[in-house]
Amino acid sequence: MYESATNAPAGVTLFLCGDVMTGRGIDQILPHPVEPHLFESSVRSAQRYVELAEQACGAIERPVGFAYVWGAALPELERRRPDARIVNLETAVTTSEKAWPGKEIHYRMHPGNVPCLSALSIDCCVLANNHVMDWGRQGLLETVATLSNAGIRTAGAGRNAAEAASPAVVDTVHGKRVLVYAFGMENSGVPSAWRATAQRAGLNMLRDLSERTVDTVARGIGTHKRPGDIVIVSLHWGPNWGFDIPAEERRFAHELLDRAGADLVHGHSSHHIKGIEVHRDKLILYGCGDFLNDYEGIGGYEAYHGDLALMYFPTLDAESGRLRELVMTPTCTRRFRINLADSEQADWLCATLNREGRKLGTAVERDPTGTLRLRWT
Repeated sequence: MYESATNAPAGVTLFLCGDVMTGRGIDQILPHPVEPHLFESSVRSAQRYVELAEQACGAIERPVGFAYVWGAALPELERRRPDARIVNLETAVTTSEKAWPGKEIHYRMHPGNVPCLSALSIDCCVLANNHVMDWGRQGLLETVATLSNAGIRTAGAGRNAAEAASPAVVDTVHGKRVLVYAFGMENSGVPSAWRATAQRAGLNMLRDLSERTVDTVARGIGTHKRPGDIVIVSLHWGPNWGFDIPAEERRFAHELLDRAGADLVHGHSSHHIKGIEVHRDKLILYGCGDFLNDYEGIGGYEAYHGDLALMYFPTLDAESGRLRELVMTPTCTRRFRINLADSEQADWLCATLNREGRKLGTAVERDPTGTLRLRWT
């Protein structure tokens, strides 16, 4: 088992999580909600999702403060003090009324609620996912502009293909740069029409997981990477439910680390946590689960415990990008707010990571404070 050296110089610690969905029901409890109308087959108002959550877990004050939804995550981030905070923002930030035709689910948060994201001191929002263009290209452009004006970097989307493919660059206090490249895939629900082109705004998308695609990613990384940079490849891939990790995904993730110049693979799309792998001392998170959503009171997938999540805090060697340590804080969403998981919930997360990690060469230990710590061979 590899463990971090106790006398080694300080590494670079990141905060990573899965999908952050501040639209729809959550937007409705914030100070500046958009018009709540939806076009779903069974729900026509975003306020209905607030009602379902209240029926399941109790009344929610309205409006809440901008920091309300983060709850226990804020003191935990203050305690861990990561060098960069990176999330997958799975919502448009717009007042656009151009709902994407033929798409049933449309997430959006009012631009006036962007202080909600600022309250978490996010450095980078990954945007290459299946909801950021729910309200059309106009909505995407407003999203990118609103986040930029708030001082939040974005990756994976832009006014054209070159902008969508460019990394977000986060400068750390150690003088190191963290480069975040983001990609979406059609198998996660991203419409093919959302692909950015030289003349059209859109997303940075992978066509497949072939060797040729690895080469394309490698060229993009090589264009921007300097000696000493830490490179994160953030992928929105695969279905919402299911613990299986296809052999093709494992091979692609390995190649990103071995040949493309990545130091960490940050996977998301699954609404629940998935197994973790460490390949040649580089971290692969295949699916981080939903960090925040408005699904309370919606049944059907209880066995996956989509209300439980993890705050991932990997510490990487500042010179090599190799994983020194991964600690994780278990959380639970209740009343549209992040709480620390209780003992039973943390046990489930720990047991699930051990079950799924067994075939990937990883295991998790839980310390008396409830923190989970990764071990790998």
